[in-house]
Amino acid sequence: MEQVPFKGHILVLDEDQNVHTAVAGVLTDNGYRVASLEKTRDAIDVLRKDSERTIDLIISDIRVPEMNEIDFIKQVKELRPEIPIILMTEFATIDNAISAIRSGAFDFLKKPFKVPEVILSVERALKHYRIVEEHEILAAEVKKRWQLDQIVGKSQKMQDVFSLVKRVAHTTATVLITGESGTGKEMIARAIHENGSQATKPFVAINCAAIPEGLLESELFGHSKGSFTGAHQARKGLFQEADGGTIFLDEIGDMSMGLQAKLLRVLQDKKVKPVGENVYKKINVRILAATNRGLKAAIQKGEFREDLFYRLNVIAIDMPPLRERREDIILLAQHFLSKYTAIHHGSPRRFSQRALAHLMKQIWPGNIRELENLIERAVVICPGVELQEKDLVLDEAENKEIFQKPSDSGYLSLQEIEVRYIGFILDKTGGKKEEAAQILKIDRATLRRRLAESPPHEASEHATM
Repeated sequence: MEQVPFKGHILVLDEDQNVHTAVAGVLTDNGYRVASLEKTRDAIDVLRKDSERTIDLIISDIRVPEMNEIDFIKQVKELRPEIPIILMTEFATIDNAISAIRSGAFDFLKKPFKVPEVILSVERALKHYRIVEEHEILAAEVKKRWQLDQIVGKSQKMQDVFSLVKRVAHTTATVLITGESGTGKEMIARAIHENGSQATKPFVAINCAAIPEGLLESELFGHSKGSFTGAHQARKGLFQEADGGTIFLDEIGDMSMGLQAKLLRVLQDKKVKPVGENVYKKINVRILAATNRGLKAAIQKGEFREDLFYRLNVIAIDMPPLRERREDIILLAQHFLSKYTAIHHGSPRRFSQRALAHLMKQIWPGNIRELENLIERAVVICPGVELQEKDLVLDEAENKEIFQKPSDSGYLSLQEIEVRYIGFILDKTGGKKEEAAQILKIDRATLRRRLAESPPHEASEHATM
């Protein structure tokens, strides 16, 4: 007789010897190794001593001796949270079985059960277990080889960034992080802080573009009571809040010239002057800054101070866009799949090969943020275990319509295609011409000229961008 290949090690817990004999016989004939136990404490002991994690599945009567089924599941999950549990139950205890599944059991079998039902339930449970194991192995491998804190990347460009972060983390040097929106600039700033000697001190982040100019000075440096309308009490600024730690100034390129001069004084003197006060206050803060603007071009236009640029740009870290680190796309997608499956308490998921190929084809003008949002949406919406290409469509119908909608002549001219594509990229970047120009590999002046030369009905669609 041909030997059935080994498929897994199953622990069967039941006081009824007839059940042991029946279940063990069915499972053994189908290639499983079975250990039969009668006492709950014996099952817990076996799991506790199973340092090699050889037990793949537990099949237990719902009326486990010495404790109720919910407590048993809880103890098993504390020892082996990934191991599936199948409960055997009589008709009268089906409500208990449903409650147990809500507490973490994988499935239940009604007694008396049929052989195909047992095999099907076991195969489903072990398939689930293998997927969980694969995700754990992948997560451990990613963390060991290709991850810095929560930042993932195996491309040479990202490995170079990781190396630089580790070198500068234990210094107090000012760092300027550049890159398009969605490339992970704030995460890099946090990694610098958390891997340095100031990790236990505050990390304070502020988006300079999100706060009106009139309030930004107060936010950064603080203010005295009555210094302006609405200042009902004195308040510390974020530089003082971050004292001893790190302040991260995001979108520094959008700061006004007047405030740039005051920030320069802070960098030079290590002191801040709250709004409405004449006394400077000493600070001990590491400054990290980020921008998606080309600051050298802004200096040429008189929009950014050259002296401030060189004060900030002691150490420069440039975050590559996702289109320049395509070997990271699948790794990032798998990382986000595991992350959001856990967050939303879903069953383990995987990508089909066509889905992965689809992700690799995309332009990703929104960079990692766009990829992450897409994966989270798919995890929440997709009902199946395997994510398909159709589950990973980001505004695809709208994007196709942009390029397929006929013109007045019935065909699109090269100029019309160009204008529509420029509009598409502007939409993706939220109307930011600087970023759109970077993606299109043209300067802003060329971008403006192309839009100005576009047909009136096309130009009007992007006139506000």
